[in-house]
Amino acid sequence: MCQLLGMNCNVPTDICFSFTGFQARGGATDVHSDGWGIAFFEGKGTRIFLDPQPSCASPIAELVRAYPIRSKNVIAHIRKATQGSIGLENTHPFMRELWGRYWIFAHNGNLIDFAPKLDGSFIPVGLTDSERAFCWILQQLRAQFGSAAPESENLFTALHRLTLDIADYGEFNFLLSNGGSLFAHASTNLNYIIRQAPFAHAHLNDQDVTVDFSAVTTPNDRVAVIATSPLTDNENWEPMPPGTLWWFEEGKIEQTLRTKPGPEKKRG
Repeated sequence: MCQLLGMNCNVPTDICFSFTGFQARGGATDVHSDGWGIAFFEGKGTRIFLDPQPSCASPIAELVRAYPIRSKNVIAHIRKATQGSIGLENTHPFMRELWGRYWIFAHNGNLIDFAPKLDGSFIPVGLTDSERAFCWILQQLRAQFGSAAPESENLFTALHRLTLDIADYGEFNFLLSNGGSLFAHASTNLNYIIRQAPFAHAHLNDQDVTVDFSAVTTPNDRVAVIATSPLTDNENWEPMPPGTLWWFEEGKIEQTLRTKPGPEKKRG
């Protein structure tokens, strides 16, 4: 399966440290060698880098690793192909416009026989179940709310309902952002950490690299990082229970909802 990486912060932050470890999983320390991509939100704009090469050998990945692009929301993906050939058109993350903002989506999993009716407002370019699910989600959101973006809580509630519908078709770990919020669904396996003062040293699992966050942050900084599996070996990552949808904003958890039977949890 694929690997996901997301970041949501209260101040623009670079993801170079986390991406250094994540990049190695694309063909060096893991088998996800069918392409990779990363998207950074900057205001209402986005920078998106895609490459069908393994990330461990990609010159574009080396550029991203060395280039401290600062963003409040980042989504990255390393692909192990299940549906669709290896190529740019099938490389995550995917981007579309809705309500005058770019939306970014990446998926880890496999949706069996997921063939929803699409009305033409959002059309897949490639052949992945992931892009098809993304287009259907945006189509349904536009159908429900029309031409005006809803309040964030109403959006989260609607996204929860749509996630329930899609999750019936198989494994559906995903990251989704509109540049303000970051939404994460743990279908089977996702983990997160929130870094805030007092900051400490962190050491990567996949590379022998350490950073002292206290030297590169301020006491008011808060950074949430979400990954398929923990990126560091000396920090306390929290597993997201399978069947939970999460809403991150300004580097903290706004709300979680169950997508499998169990108690709902809300934090803010």
